[in-house]
Amino acid sequence: MKKILKNVRGTKDILPDESYKWQHIEQRVRKIFEVYNYKEMRTPIFEETELFARGIGELTDIVSKEMYTFFDKGGTSLTLKPEMTASVMRAYLQHEVNKQIPLFKVYYISPMFRQERPQAGRLRQFHQIGAEAIGSPNSEVDAEIIALALHIIENFDIKNYTLKLNSVGCQNCRPAYKEVLREYLRKFYDLLSEDSKNRVERNPLRVLDSKDEKDKAVVENAPLIYEYLCGNCAEHFEELKGILDAIGIKYELDPFLVRGLDYYTKTAFEIISPDLGSQDAIAGGGRYDLLSKELGGPEVPGVGFALGIERMMLILEKNAYNFGEVSKPFVYVAYLGSNLRNFALNIVFSLRKKMIPCEMELLNRSLKSQMREADRQGVRFVVIIGEDELRNNKCTIRDMKSGEQFGVELSQILEFITSRYAQEASTN
Repeated sequence: MKKILKNVRGTKDILPDESYKWQHIEQRVRKIFEVYNYKEMRTPIFEETELFARGIGELTDIVSKEMYTFFDKGGTSLTLKPEMTASVMRAYLQHEVNKQIPLFKVYYISPMFRQERPQAGRLRQFHQIGAEAIGSPNSEVDAEIIALALHIIENFDIKNYTLKLNSVGCQNCRPAYKEVLREYLRKFYDLLSEDSKNRVERNPLRVLDSKDEKDKAVVENAPLIYEYLCGNCAEHFEELKGILDAIGIKYELDPFLVRGLDYYTKTAFEIISPDLGSQDAIAGGGRYDLLSKELGGPEVPGVGFALGIERMMLILEKNAYNFGEVSKPFVYVAYLGSNLRNFALNIVFSLRKKMIPCEMELLNRSLKSQMREADRQGVRFVVIIGEDELRNNKCTIRDMKSGEQFGVELSQILEFITSRYAQEASTN
């Protein structure tokens, strides 16, 4: 006997008794994006590897350790997308969106792929909700992106969170800070983790982002990037903080927040929640004014965020969030006798054309089993058709909620069900 195959480690099946929760989240999120005038964008699930190597940075953990990369039959190196911003910017440049739309505001709901160590809230195929605003260098766009991310979180009654905020400078001021930071880290080289030792010379900012306790102890007294921001970055950061203060968004400054991608400039932010344990980030993002140029385009400013759906789901389930109920058929058509099959099918498909959720018997079971099945599925009405009903030109319709039964002429079945469905809809 052949063994039953299982899903790949780090992936998860989302069965119907759970998928309705995802649909609930996605539907609410789409309405919020509509309020902010963001339009949905979808990109291919894989891209040329060069896109992520150039866009994210070859020295980042994502590119150097975590990507799912393979060669196609033509010898081209392809990668399942580990994040979305580079793909959005690639499409923006390829389709010359800048010549059509001054400020490109888009959102996405998409799976991503990273070969990380699986744990709660961290899978190898995971799903993100995110948004990008490409075309404006102004701090109010940063504030809008942050407000949008928080609006989504708060819309699901998540209150136990903190917004962390930082500026990581730009190509003009960051090199000087990197050198100062590198000199500081060299003094404590032997105390650093192996990963951080490798980063000191190549990209010292990555050390600030380390979760290793030894690294955290060293970084605690490291020079702060605020002291090295150029005039433009400092002004942008002050403007952003002023806007957030003005619209009532609370934040904590975190000088060691750098995020895990090389394309960030100026604003970097993260939204964390203790409800998630050690992997506490629900969402994060920032400004990426250098990304377009890294991908061969003109200098185009951009800012965005991404939110992990699995992580938000963990919080919602922990807080007993009400996702509503899984969808149910409104009516179940039960029949006895193969000669009544086509009549039952005609009723079912007529109701479905009216967009009334409907199910029927498809396993040739007894009436008792059919009624049990209708009850299991939580239907409201069962239409019962047998030889006697057919002879009398009437069927029995049972209200599964009240137990009441109605004798309805066969020609009036559609009208009866349609009327009851309209009444149900008007009260919900």
